[in-house]
Amino acid sequence: MNDIARQDADAKTVFGFWVYIMTDCVLFASLFATFAVLHNNTFGGPAGRELFSLPFVLTETLVLLTSSFTCGLGLLAARRGDKQQVLMLFGITFLLGVFFLTMELNEFHNLYLEGNSWSRNGFLSAFFTLVGTHGLHLTAGLLWMLTLGIRVARSGLRAVTVKQLTLLSLFWHFLDIIWIFIFTIVYLMGRVV
Repeated sequence: MNDIARQDADAKTVFGFWVYIMTDCVLFASLFATFAVLHNNTFGGPAGRELFSLPFVLTETLVLLTSSFTCGLGLLAARRGDKQQVLMLFGITFLLGVFFLTMELNEFHNLYLEGNSWSRNGFLSAFFTLVGTHGLHLTAGLLWMLTLGIRVARSGLRAVTVKQLTLLSLFWHFLDIIWIFIFTIVYLMGRVV
């Protein structure tokens, strides 16, 4: 494949990925809208201010933002062609992502054990759906990261791998942005409203 055809294919891939990100924006916008409508529908059960621990959620947020930072550094290392740095930085990103996901699952588990499952009321249903959808996306990102890490370890940094790491980085940063909205709308406003 000549350089012009490769650049054209790369541009189409990046454009297609942006279209996917925009459809995910629509998905999360609908989940945020649903949460906004249902956040007061507790039917006598606890509201966010009784359920959420801000220090815990702030720790989650810092973990995820740190993972975004290491992901960005890993992408810079990929563009420099530094395989060892890529493996180390994306490895750290992966571990931080797993730690975040473990914290999220722990929160869900504790809520469930306290009798506050998704089936208790509209508020909890919307909460579990919104935050759980983010968690599923994060899980997909972790699997993608693991797959690319294995590919980099075995085959090194080829142009196609750097492009895939770029798309993964875009996806990971998108998840961080979604989490900032979740942190603000669900947790911070849940403590105030």
